[in-house]
Amino acid sequence: MQTGSSFSMHEVFMKAAIEEANKAEALGEVPIGAVIVKNGEIISRAHNLRETTQNPVTHAELLAIQAASEAVGSFRLEDCTLYVTLEPCVMCSGAIIMSRVPLVVYGAPDPKGGTVDSLMNLLDEPRFNHRADVVSGVLQEDCSEMLKTFFRNLRRSKKNSL
Repeated sequence: MQTGSSFSMHEVFMKAAIEEANKAEALGEVPIGAVIVKNGEIISRAHNLRETTQNPVTHAELLAIQAASEAVGSFRLEDCTLYVTLEPCVMCSGAIIMSRVPLVVYGAPDPKGGTVDSLMNLLDEPRFNHRADVVSGVLQEDCSEMLKTFFRNLRRSKKNSL
């Protein structure tokens, strides 16, 4: 984990990802948000839309990568940083590798689906032609609490509807 001024900059951009997660939650989606930064500026923002679209690939990271690729005119996001509130899954880690994002910053770990640190580390797999550096735990408590609250409320509403 990084410290000092770069860490506070990570917090600024993670707060923007949290804003996106709040948008997802307002739609009844799992509150996960992502932003992509290039040269200190946010070039794309996205949040989960799986329930809304009924499309399994509309994760925040994938949508942010697609928008960033459109913004820069290339699938190569070699000068960008991805900020996401939850540790990326295998699908999103694959997209990170394919888009050549050099740095991923995430908030909360995902012990059941995370493939950056929790279940495996795909972003540091030497057999791939690209690897990404990782900063984990940025605003971890905020990101974790948002998810815990969402799922607690979801369980309560399901229990009350029985």
